[in-house]
Amino acid sequence: MQGSELTDHIIVCGYGLVGEKIVDILREHSIKFVVVEQNKEKVDFLNERGVTAILGDATSSKVLRAAGIENARAIAVAMDDDAKNMFTVITAKSLNEKIIIATRANDEFLKDKLKEAGARFVATPNKSASDELFKELAKGT
Repeated sequence: MQGSELTDHIIVCGYGLVGEKIVDILREHSIKFVVVEQNKEKVDFLNERGVTAILGDATSSKVLRAAGIENARAIAVAMDDDAKNMFTVITAKSLNEKIIIATRANDEFLKDKLKEAGARFVATPNKSASDELFKELAKGT
C-alpha cells in the first residue's frame, strides 16, 4: 500500500532513534502510518518488514503528498536536523492546515519558532534526557 492511499494515518519523518521508537509504538497500537526517510537502506529494511516507507526528503511537498499528507491525521517530524524539521513543519501545515504536528528540536531556543510554524507539540530530547538524569541523580541525595 502506498502512503497516498491511506487516510487518517500518521506520517513519521525520519527513521533514526526517535523515529524508530515512534514506529514501534504505532505498530504496538495498530495505528496506520507511513515513514518518510532519505536513507535507501532504511527504506528497503522497512519495506521488507511490511512497513510502508517512502524514499525522499520530508521537506518536499511532492514527497509529503506521496505519503498522503492531505488525508493524514498527524505527522511526527523526528529528524536530527532542526532546519529540516522546521521546513517540514511549514510544508506540512501548508499542505494540510488541520494536521496535528509533533516535532523534535535539538535546540531548546527553536521550540517557540516551531510552534509558531504550526507544531502542536515540540520535544527537546536533549533537555528531556538531562531532566530525567537529574531526577534520578537527585533521588540519591
